[in-house]
Amino acid sequence: MSFRHPLVRFLIFWGVNTLSLWVADDLFDGIAFESAQALFIAGLMLGLVNTFLKPLLLILTLPLTVLTLGFFVLVINALMLLLVAWLVPGFVVAGFWSGFFVALFVSLFSFIVNSLIGYNKVTVRRIE
Repeated sequence: MSFRHPLVRFLIFWGVNTLSLWVADDLFDGIAFESAQALFIAGLMLGLVNTFLKPLLLILTLPLTVLTLGFFVLVINALMLLLVAWLVPGFVVAGFWSGFFVALFVSLFSFIVNSLIGYNKVTVRRIE
């Protein structure tokens, strides 16, 4: 499957985000969607926030991230999820810790799904 076309990449990215939020909604009590429309909009908004705002926050908080050995990236992920919940009507996150664990799950689940469909191609080569 070719992921070079921008529209295909966008649709896959959106679909994986939406799927991961849907599964998280089933597994965690701390989040809820009032409708399928809220779920799809939240998947889209999470992708947009992670694409445009998260890199800026990572650069601005780089010293803190280095000091905490990368742990602060998990806090940024939780804040991105809480921002999406604030922006999307019908999407509710109970609090910071719910957002923290849901964001951690969404990140891991998305990585696994992307790896299974071949979107994250990791090549390991031995240097001789």
